[in-house]
Amino acid sequence: MLAHNVYFKLHDSAEAEQEALVRDCFAYLKDHPGVVFFAAGTLAEEYDRPVNVTDFDVSLHIVFDSVASHDRYQTAADHVTFVERNEDNWESVRVFDSIVAR
Repeated sequence: MLAHNVYFKLHDSAEAEQEALVRDCFAYLKDHPGVVFFAAGTLAEEYDRPVNVTDFDVSLHIVFDSVASHDRYQTAADHVTFVERNEDNWESVRVFDSIVAR
């Protein structure tokens, strides 16, 4: 399996903008072939320990059943639409992909 974790820092990080990005994650990214786990949400600000990374606004977490499913997702029409709809408000995007087992 491949875990695809993405962390978005927004130019406009107002609550409404964060909620809009999370909604678009669910609308465009949740139901791709090969997705075995999906979640998206906002920074848990109450966790303020020295080890917590807090320089993001929205996170996306998808586990795919295979690398091939992930690779198809990258060029899928809904993924492309998601990027086009939202990229203007992205100050930074960090992607952490890892091969995982359970």
